[in-house]
Amino acid sequence: MPSLTSAARRSVIHTCAFITFASFAAGPAYAGAWTMPQGHGQVFVTTTASRADDAFDANGAAHSTQRYQKLESEALIEYGLTDRLTAMLGPSFQHIDIAPPTDASRNGFGYTEFGGRFRIFQNKDWVVSAQGLLRVPGTRNSGNPAAVGYTGTEFDARLLFGTNLKIAGMPAFADLEVAQRFRDGMPNEFRIDATLGISVAPRWTVVAQSFTVIAESGSPVFPPYDYSKLQLNAVYSFTKDWSLQLGGFSTVFGHNALQENGLVAAVGYRF
Repeated sequence: MPSLTSAARRSVIHTCAFITFASFAAGPAYAGAWTMPQGHGQVFVTTTASRADDAFDANGAAHSTQRYQKLESEALIEYGLTDRLTAMLGPSFQHIDIAPPTDASRNGFGYTEFGGRFRIFQNKDWVVSAQGLLRVPGTRNSGNPAAVGYTGTEFDARLLFGTNLKIAGMPAFADLEVAQRFRDGMPNEFRIDATLGISVAPRWTVVAQSFTVIAESGSPVFPPYDYSKLQLNAVYSFTKDWSLQLGGFSTVFGHNALQENGLVAAVGYRF
């Protein structure tokens, strides 16, 4: 693809640079602030299909924009090096398609994450952990509009809080994560992720999640942006080791960001 002019790059950034997605399986496949026992681990593979036909402007109003579609599969592998330290590896593969007038697409590796989570404190109800992930891009081709936002190395540092509780007599858990994401070539981001899971029946868990992203700077090329997504999942545990998650999400609020809607499917396995 040829290099983008400044005007074209701004158009592409408004269209596609601020998409993100985070998903966690619940029950046997859920980790959050909790670490894995030494010598044990889990793998879950998540596939997301999303689309945006509207975008939020600088005032938060939604307007029609060129269609943006993404299909992404991500694998997250976690392994307990010790009871307090969990190693993490997360490769991904994606297809992105942007309608005319941009008319661009790409197939290839997305970000691959390397890092770990360390448990700082835990009692029978609460757990506090710190996590760091190096995110390595699958492409450096910033000339392709469909790759904008996916070409720079990133580092995600976060503090995680988890608790067990009961809601209406049903076992439940809550997880709150506060993160700083340092991005090469893009604005750094402050992130808040919240999860509430309720075991509503034997083998069934309902999980509600919110994901908020706030860019920490802006420029004529990268205007300030923020957005919040809500996601609802149902998780079925086939056995103590295998689980299936189905869900959907929507961007409910934002500035200079896409209004994205999508479906999520994930399979988790503990070993």
